[in-house]
Amino acid sequence: MHSLDKVPAIRPIRHWARALWLALVLAGCGGGVDSGGTGTVPATYASGPITGFGSVIVNGVRFDDSSAVVTDEEGAQSSRDKLRLGMTTEIRGSAIDNTTGTAISTASSIVFGSDILGRIDSIDLAAKRLVVLGQTIDVNAATVFDDASVSGGLSALAAGDVVEVYALYDAATGGYTATRIERKGAVAAYRLRGVVSNLDVVVKAFNIGSERISYAGLAGAPVTPPNGSFVRARLDPVKVGGLWLVAGLKDGTSKPRDMDEVRLEGLISTFTSPTLFSVNGVAVDASGISPPTGLALGVRVEVEGTANGGVLMASKLKVKTDADVEKQEFELHGLVTSVDTAKLRFVLRGVTVSYAITGSVTEFRDGTVANLVLGASVEARGVLSADGARLLAARITFK
Repeated sequence: MHSLDKVPAIRPIRHWARALWLALVLAGCGGGVDSGGTGTVPATYASGPITGFGSVIVNGVRFDDSSAVVTDEEGAQSSRDKLRLGMTTEIRGSAIDNTTGTAISTASSIVFGSDILGRIDSIDLAAKRLVVLGQTIDVNAATVFDDASVSGGLSALAAGDVVEVYALYDAATGGYTATRIERKGAVAAYRLRGVVSNLDVVVKAFNIGSERISYAGLAGAPVTPPNGSFVRARLDPVKVGGLWLVAGLKDGTSKPRDMDEVRLEGLISTFTSPTLFSVNGVAVDASGISPPTGLALGVRVEVEGTANGGVLMASKLKVKTDADVEKQEFELHGLVTSVDTAKLRFVLRGVTVSYAITGSVTEFRDGTVANLVLGASVEARGVLSADGARLLAARITFK
C-alpha cells in the first residue's frame, strides 16, 4: 500500500519538472509557428548534414529540390547547385511518401549554413584536429573535404588558411565535429555559431568557447542572448583589444515548430534525463518511447517525431556510434561530367568518385566499366576516401 500511496504525490512533481525543463529550453529558442517562409505550414522538417544527391538526401529522406527556395544562413537566396555533401541544412517539405519503400518528400525550402568561417589557428594531424577562431574542431571518417579547394584533406591545410566549416556542436567538450570543410580566399567577415557563456550585459560582451565577443557597437542590437543559447555571430576579421567585434547577430537555433514529421541528426546539447534533452538546441521529449541506452551530453543521435510549440515529441530515437560514423555511406545520382580512366575516377554531382575494376571493391550493376562514359546516368554509393575528398564507390548502378 505504501508504494501505491506515493504515486499521486510523485506524478505532479514529474509533470512540474518536465514543464520547468521545457520552459527553460524554449526560453532560448523563441516561439511561434514554422511557415518555412512560404505562408503555409510544411508537413516535414529535417535538419542534418547532406549525405547524398539526385534528390537532396538528409536523415534518410530524399527531398526533391527542383522547386525549393534555397538560401544561406544569412537569408540570401542561392542556387541548389551550391549544395554539397556534408553541408548542414534545414529542409522543409511536403509529407513524406514511403509507399515505394523510400522516404520521399518535395522540398519547399532549403537553408544551408556553416558553423565557422575564419582563419586556422593550428592543426594537429595526429589527433585529426584543427583550431579555428579559437574553436576546437574534430575530423572523422564522415568529414567531407572540398576536393576543389582542399585536395588531400586535413594535411593539405595550414595555419593561416581561411576555412569554412560545417559542423555539429559538442556541448560535452565545447568543440565541434566537422561534417564538411572548404578552403576560402579573402573574406569580408568571419562567422561563428556557438553557445553563449560569460554574458556581461553592462559591457555587452559574451564568450563562445574561449573567444570574447563584443556586441556593444552593433546598431539596433537584438535582445541580449542569454547564457546557454545558440547564436550566429558575423565578426569583423580583425580583433580589437583582444575582442571580436560583432557585425551581425542572430538566433542560431533550429526551429522545427508545429510540424507533422521532424527528423534531426545532431549532438545532445542539454541533458536532463533520457527522456528530456535537446539536440542542437531543439527540445526533445522522449517520454512516449523507451529511449536507448547511452544517451548523454554530446552523444550523436537521430530523432524522429512530431513537433508542437517548438518541442519534438520523439517517436524514434537512435544513438549514432563512432562505428556508425565510420561506416557512413554517401549516395550520388546524376550524369557523369568527366572521366579519368587512367586514375579510375569520374566526377558526379561535383564529387570525384574512385572505382576499381578488379576484385570485389566496386560492384557494377546493369552495366560494366565500359559504360562509364561522359554523360552516363549512374548511381554511386560508398564511403569517403581517407582524406575525405573523394567517394570510394562500393556500387555503381547504371540508370
